[in-house]
Amino acid sequence: MRSFHGIGLFILLLFSASISGQIRHPKASPFSSVTQDIGFTTITVDYSRPAVRGRQLFGKLVPYGRIWRVGANESTKFTTNTTVNVLGNTLEPGTYALYAFPEEGSWEIAFHRNTSHWGDGRTDYNPSEDAFRIRATPKKEADWQENFLISFDSIHHNGALMEWKWGYTVVSIPLEVDTQKAMLDTISSSLKENPTAQTYYEAARYLQEESLEPEKALEYVQKAIDLGGDTYYFYRVRSLLQASLGDYKGAISSAERSLQLADAEGKDEFVRMNRENVKKWKKWVKENKE
Repeated sequence: MRSFHGIGLFILLLFSASISGQIRHPKASPFSSVTQDIGFTTITVDYSRPAVRGRQLFGKLVPYGRIWRVGANESTKFTTNTTVNVLGNTLEPGTYALYAFPEEGSWEIAFHRNTSHWGDGRTDYNPSEDAFRIRATPKKEADWQENFLISFDSIHHNGALMEWKWGYTVVSIPLEVDTQKAMLDTISSSLKENPTAQTYYEAARYLQEESLEPEKALEYVQKAIDLGGDTYYFYRVRSLLQASLGDYKGAISSAERSLQLADAEGKDEFVRMNRENVKKWKKWVKENKE
């Protein structure tokens, strides 16, 4: 009797599973998400990654002249936490759907406010809901990309390239952010509130990296040294600033001090970088004497 009841329960469970749910299976175009910091801006793109699988891509699998969801499954979502400039167009903080209208020689790309459409939203898509559209020229690369890929490259404090790669085709979209204004405002306010040696160093380092106000940056790094003492990275930035102002003898002296301090702490990378700069600047001084 117990055996009968056990078999009956097993059959009942199988029957219930068959009518109440479906078998979970992996997606042919798996979900992916890429997040990139650009200065103080954080951008996230959520999308799915279809594979080529031997098919002809653009003009066939992705027809020319028709809307494409920039991936597969749900529409691709682009989220930014600050204002982004895209080829002269202002994109306010928020989430947008990305759509493309590929053609053989040029693509039209839409940043779309309505993120509720499934897939490409072909029947519901309304151009009036675009934040804006831009044009981009697709290029061919030597390296093959089997699964559609969205990535970021050429990243600096104030911008980056968002790149779409599939097969041999690459589309690059330049993004710009105003990190400089935010950073200069931060420096100004920080230097008014009991600045430390590190505060002055960080201010000097940013100005040096961005080639801004080298004389002021040199004052800041000197204050960092006065307050914080001899530190290899203080003297490293000082040497770079002096070189940018044409004071190569001063730059050599600062680099040699940075090298000495870095060597004492086992900072091999800074030893190497300083040694290379000393060699380069000594050569410049010698050539300009003759």
